[in-house]
Amino acid sequence: MKTIIQGRLSHKLRSMAVSAACLCRVALGRALGRPLVKAWPFLFEYGTRYTRAQFNHAFRISHDIAESRAYFDSVYGMTETYPDVSVRETGDGEPRGTWFLPQTRHSDATLLHFHGGGYTFYAGVSRHFAACLAHTLGVAVFAPDYRLTPEHPHPAQLDDGLAAYAHVLAHGTPPEKLVLCGDSAGGHLALMVLAKLRDVNLPKPALTVGISPWTDIGRRGASQFGNDPYDMVQGYMTLQFAKWLKGGQALSDAALSPIGQDYRSLGPIYLQAGGREILVDMIRDFASLVAAQGGSVRLDVWPQMNHEFHAYGAYLPESREALACLRRAVAACVGQAGGFAPNERTERDSLST
Repeated sequence: MKTIIQGRLSHKLRSMAVSAACLCRVALGRALGRPLVKAWPFLFEYGTRYTRAQFNHAFRISHDIAESRAYFDSVYGMTETYPDVSVRETGDGEPRGTWFLPQTRHSDATLLHFHGGGYTFYAGVSRHFAACLAHTLGVAVFAPDYRLTPEHPHPAQLDDGLAAYAHVLAHGTPPEKLVLCGDSAGGHLALMVLAKLRDVNLPKPALTVGISPWTDIGRRGASQFGNDPYDMVQGYMTLQFAKWLKGGQALSDAALSPIGQDYRSLGPIYLQAGGREILVDMIRDFASLVAAQGGSVRLDVWPQMNHEFHAYGAYLPESREALACLRRAVAACVGQAGGFAPNERTERDSLST
């Protein structure tokens, strides 16, 4: 495991103290036979507790959002690195963002990936996850650096997302080779961009992927607060992220939520979630909505996992499995050989490939 330590000394010292406290808590709990979740390996429980503690403190100091972001990014770990992925920033006249280009391609698809972070954070772990997707899926990944809240409320993110979508098409990717993707709030943005394509006369992608996507900015489902003990993000955070997204505008939750949109005739949607994450109930509701609209949708849920467990890459069996499913879904939807059949994790499937 590689650890990144950066920024102000006070941030680094506090983050390292939190890390040590979390390590001790996990070790003590397991010594007493009381792990947070029996199925979790040590490192996964530690990562969950540490990230949650970091987010909670970042929220406590969010009156200074720059300070909050700097603190959250001061100390973080990676279970693996991806030296085979080259990184290239966009240039003048292009949407701000980064291309992640693997040396070995498994597909001629291009993944337009919107990062998570509640529309407020663009952390180092998010950039690392984009590299993980490029490496694991073997595709070119473009990750836009869209504007963040609270400085830039809606519709800044949607406008930037649509501009990035048009840029990838103009960059030479045909729509039948374009995969629209996002994790957490980035999943929210991917689904909102998809719903808006008709209005701006842009073609639909080959596939849209939501990784633990935020599908309702209001209150929905028991898991939103009931799964707080098991997740690295907390229910109260979703409501604050929603408040920052609205920015004081008289906008309804439905107007700014994927669950309030129409997805008929917009192509296949593949969703992945963890059964112990706070968003799982709203993700299930969204999958039901798309199916009721006659859309093509598949939802896979890993019962013991929490929010964005995919970030553990090859370290975690469930992460490896989820990423392998993503790779098969991309291949199937861009016309490559191989099927994409339901598995034991599949809760809903009307996705035809």
